Amino acid sequence: MKVLLELVRIVFLVVLIGGILSAFINYVYSKLETDIDTYGWMGLVSILIFLFVQYRNKYQFSGWYTGKGRVKLPTNVSKVLITISILLMLLPLILSFFLT
Repeated sequence: MKVLLELVRIVFLVVLIGGILSAFINYVYSKLETDIDTYGWMGLVSILIFLFVQYRNKYQFSGWYTGKGRVKLPTNVSKVLITISILLMLLPLILSFFLT
């Protein structure tokens, strides 16, 4: 039962926080005249990577699940994933600027 509750919690976090961040990113992209139809997926992947890192390093310790495998990501892995997330977030702006 705890695993099911944790899965519902994960889906809720991804939908709620991911939706808010996605709306903000799309708003910024549209204001900067970035082609959202072509490059918008990069922002979404960036948000998913960011949420994964946040969940593994923070949110998993405040949930219902108390089983095995509850460890933080190594610091180097967290830094690399956050860097990839930031680059994916900025890449549509760069590509749209240079390719149009």
